[in-house]
Amino acid sequence: QVQLVESGGGLVQPGGSLRLSCAASGFIISIYTMGWYRQAPGKQRELVARITRPGTTNYADSVKDRFTISRDNAKNTLYLQMNSLKPEDTAVYYCSGVNYWGQGTQVTVSS
Repeated sequence: QVQLVESGGGLVQPGGSLRLSCAASGFIISIYTMGWYRQAPGKQRELVARITRPGTTNYADSVKDRFTISRDNAKNTLYLQMNSLKPEDTAVYYCSGVNYWGQGTQVTVSS
């Protein structure tokens, strides 16, 4: 059974950091392109970052140089390190791969 479980969201002040995790089961994330997406209230879901099988990474312009996507193959877990967070980063963050989605984790950036 395929499952993606996100964790690590929360409330953080502007300028702060969070690390999101996405634990996968039922498939091996390292052989697929995996991505982090987010959806803010009233907005469409958007791609934040993705990592391909060979490890190539791509980022949305809005998060470039602040966010880093990575994976731990031994733990079959995807990560998103988020630094210098801004209020506009507030959203529900989802991980996805092979057309599967996690349940999402809320990130709120506010003072």
